[in-house]
Amino acid sequence: MIVPRAAVLALLGSLWLASGGAGAVEPAECRPVRFADIGWTDITATTSLVTVVLQGLGYKPVTTIASVPIAFTGLKKRSLDVFLGYWNPSMIPIIDPFLKDKSLEVLPTPNLSGAKYTLAVPTFVADAGLKSFADIAHFRAELDGKIYGIEPGNDGNALIQKMIAANQFGLGGFRLVESSEAGMLIEVQRAIDRHKFIVFLGWEPHPMNERFKMTYLSGGDSVFGPNYGGAAVYTAVANGYLERCPNVGTLIRNLKFGLSMESQVMAPILQKREPVASAQEWLRANPAVLSDWLKGVQTFDGKDGVGAVRTYLGIH
Repeated sequence: MIVPRAAVLALLGSLWLASGGAGAVEPAECRPVRFADIGWTDITATTSLVTVVLQGLGYKPVTTIASVPIAFTGLKKRSLDVFLGYWNPSMIPIIDPFLKDKSLEVLPTPNLSGAKYTLAVPTFVADAGLKSFADIAHFRAELDGKIYGIEPGNDGNALIQKMIAANQFGLGGFRLVESSEAGMLIEVQRAIDRHKFIVFLGWEPHPMNERFKMTYLSGGDSVFGPNYGGAAVYTAVANGYLERCPNVGTLIRNLKFGLSMESQVMAPILQKREPVASAQEWLRANPAVLSDWLKGVQTFDGKDGVGAVRTYLGIH
C-alpha cells in the first residue's frame, strides 16, 4: 500500500510532538508562517495575537496585506499559509469558487462566533427615522446619495454595489464611497461632529461600537444575512498546510477568540499603537488564554510551548 506523503508528514510530526525529543518538530520550511491580513483591524488584532505566540515558540511569522480575493488566491497558490478572517456568510460569494475547486481548506469550527456585519447609522440618524434598509432612499438628500464602505474589493462593498445596481430598496443612483476602514471611520466621526446623516458599514467586534453611539439597520437580511448580518469567522488555510506543519496546525486548530478580547486588542491599534505591541500587552494581562491555545503545541525546537511563550512575554 502506498501511504500519501501528507499522511507520513503528519505521522512524523505527531511522533515528534508525543516524544518531546530534541530538535525541530517540523521541517525547516514550516518556520516561516505566512498570514494574510485584509486590513480590517479585527483581523490585524487576531493575526498579531497569533504572531506573538508563534514568535515565542521560535517561529518566524510574516503578514501580507491583501484584498479578500488576493488572500484566497494566495492560499490557493500556497504563497500564503493562513487567513484568520473568513467572515461567513458575507464572504461566501468570494470564497465559493475556491471551495468548489477545492483549492484551499476551511477549518470546520469558527475561531469567532457572535459577530455581526451590516449597514449602520449614528443613533441620532436612527432617531430621526432612518432605522432600516427600506428607509435609506427616503433620506437621499440628507445622505447626499452616498453609502460609505471600506477598501476596494471588499465583500461588504460588493454587497452594497449589488444593491445599488439592482435598485434594491430604491437605492439606484446612490454612490458607494470606497476608501479604507480608517478612512470610513474618519467620515463617520466627521458626520457625527457636524450632526450630518451618514450610512456606513458597521461590524462587531470593533471599538467603533464603543466609540460611536450607533444603530445597526434592520431589514437587510436578504443582503447581509439574518440577525443584522450575524456572522461567524473561520480560519482558511492552504491545502495540506495543517498536515505539512502539524505543530503550527495544532495551534491554528486550537484558536478561539472572543468579541471583548478582539475589541480590547483593536482599541490601541486604532489609536496608532503598533499591532504586535498591542497584542503583547493584552496577552501579558490575560495569560490564561495560552493554556487552551497551546494545548499539544511545542516550540519549534521541541520544548514546552506554554512555558516558552510565557517566558517570551516576561510572565512569571
